[in-house]
Amino acid sequence: MLTSTGPSNQLSAEPSGRCLRAVRFFTGDMRQCGEWVKRQVLIIQLLDGILRGTAQVMFVSNPVSGLLILTGLFLQNPWWALNSLLGTFVSTVSAILLRQNREAIFAGLHGYNGTLVGMLMAAFSSKGNWYWWLLFPNVFMSMLCPVISSALSSIMSKWDLPIFTLPFNILTCLHIAATGTTHPYFPEVKIQPKVHLHHSDSLANLSIPQLFLSVPVGVGQVFGCDSPWTSCLVLLALLLCSPAICIHALLGSTAGLCTGLALAAPLEDVYAGLWGYNSALSCIAIGGVFYGLTWQTHILSLICALFCAYVTSATSKLMSVVSSKVSYFWRPIIDNVSCSPTSVPSPISSRYRPARGHFACRLSSSSYFPRRTRPSAGCPCPLCPTLRKTVTT
Repeated sequence: MLTSTGPSNQLSAEPSGRCLRAVRFFTGDMRQCGEWVKRQVLIIQLLDGILRGTAQVMFVSNPVSGLLILTGLFLQNPWWALNSLLGTFVSTVSAILLRQNREAIFAGLHGYNGTLVGMLMAAFSSKGNWYWWLLFPNVFMSMLCPVISSALSSIMSKWDLPIFTLPFNILTCLHIAATGTTHPYFPEVKIQPKVHLHHSDSLANLSIPQLFLSVPVGVGQVFGCDSPWTSCLVLLALLLCSPAICIHALLGSTAGLCTGLALAAPLEDVYAGLWGYNSALSCIAIGGVFYGLTWQTHILSLICALFCAYVTSATSKLMSVVSSKVSYFWRPIIDNVSCSPTSVPSPISSRYRPARGHFACRLSSSSYFPRRTRPSAGCPCPLCPTLRKTVTT
């Protein structure tokens, strides 16, 4: 029996098609928006790059995701959010003045270190909120982010090692070591070394609701935030860009939480999400961004998340013996991703090798842990179109 599609069916199909196009426009890396921004004035390009730089802390390149994350930071602490926004702006403008790769700049790859520098400098200042003199060292340190990134990329690319947030680690540690707790203008919060290695009351006083709440809070602790509302907005930003990244962030935070309980960590640290943020980043990097999503890479991401929590605990205890002011922050994720099984180059990858520092797009001969062989919406590398042309020709 034949049926004809009348005007009513066509009218009903149009709204659904428009909704689908709208969803596609705001999800992924918003490539259509990026192409439109390239034709606009520098101010609009800079705004897009700042929002993408804020989101690049979580390995996503989506301006709407960056806006959601900034909203969450303002909910946590407006002063911290203002410093992070200033750090992103200064770091991005500094990269433009230094004539770095413009595709990388407006993809946010020169802004995320400034975001973390501004955020953590405000969080560790003992002067409290709205201490306006803190903006001067924030601007100076954020201005150095692209300089340190460019220098480290030239060095680390010889061994195919990524830099990630290593410039943030270096600059923040230098600022903390240079000022200290007794500085008259920029004093830091006093960080006590960890004396007690184990706590016997970890399971006796365990609160199940707080334990479940610490999983999303662990994702929010990537930005140093312990507010559940901020964590939910960060997860929403990840879900908007890539559901796989959002799921792996939750799985990584859960793996870090379980490791903290297994190591008899203090319950206040577990509830605050301090055992989840490094594991979440490691799980995202392995399972959601730099490798093709297979069941092998999924298992590898969980193993790396567990190992990352162990490295975090060992590093914190070691640094507390060396100095109570040495911060370890995001260093374990660099060790996890750099020492992954496919870090050894193959003959194919050496032939189609992209620019320095963009190791995520390299081809690999590993059959169990394949790296992405084609650019995708979740890939943060701005040179994917160049690589696609090279591989095709």
